[in-house]
Amino acid sequence: MVLDETAMVAASRGNILASRLIHRAHAEPGWYLYAPTCALVEADRTRPGTANHLAALPALTVVDLDPPAALALAEDSTWAQAHCRYTAQPGPDRPDGAVVATTDPGRWTDDRVRVLDLTPPAS
Repeated sequence: MVLDETAMVAASRGNILASRLIHRAHAEPGWYLYAPTCALVEADRTRPGTANHLAALPALTVVDLDPPAALALAEDSTWAQAHCRYTAQPGPDRPDGAVVATTDPGRWTDDRVRVLDLTPPAS
């Protein structure tokens, strides 16, 4: 599961669905959470302290901005979304790709990624 910057900010604000994902990744073998570096930076710009908090979680893997990812980002206008999209693509450590967890699923409509909507239900 890839957390986009909206999901990261939601987690820092106590979003129950994001918290459950983090707990599951910590408690259950085979569950992984990825935080693309560019999305982590953007989340911290939106809500200062988010990056430090999330990067300290043992269940979260921060995904580096390696040369192939940098080339993929160069083709896009938003680094955070591009790095999330790149991280969600199939690769050696994620042969089936990954799902993007977000609180803004509409922004992923034109992308070829699977999405998990973390928007809490209206009360």
